[in-house]
Amino acid sequence: MKQKSYFSFHKEERLCSKRLIEALFAGGGKSMSAFPLRVVFMPVAQAETSAPVSIMVSVSKRHFKRAVKRNRVKRQIREGYRLHKHLLDEAMEKLSGRHLMIAFLWLSDRLYATGEVERSVKHLLMRVSERLMQSATEVSAHE
Repeated sequence: MKQKSYFSFHKEERLCSKRLIEALFAGGGKSMSAFPLRVVFMPVAQAETSAPVSIMVSVSKRHFKRAVKRNRVKRQIREGYRLHKHLLDEAMEKLSGRHLMIAFLWLSDRLYATGEVERSVKHLLMRVSERLMQSATEVSAHE
């Protein structure tokens, strides 16, 4: 098996399953915002992928009519995630055997610089990690 680069983003890390996406948005997921992004996340017992974290990125046509702008924003979000996904490592170790589904949703009607989008993604990943660590601690305290 080939060694995967630490700062990579592979197909296995994409959330593509319609069933899992519906479960994420059906009320089972928790959400938080850091403008211009909102993140919805949910730990699951097992996923159809081998990756410990699966993400999806959504930019509404309501915000940007032109696909070029939507694609630019999605590229910025994916790049921010790729550079800062290591922030979830410690939390995922505590959730041993579980997988995490994350959806990034764009909230704004305007474009932002890549640095600003990256800061929002980093801030959200740190908050998700903290929330997962907190919930893992609460679960272990009850056992």
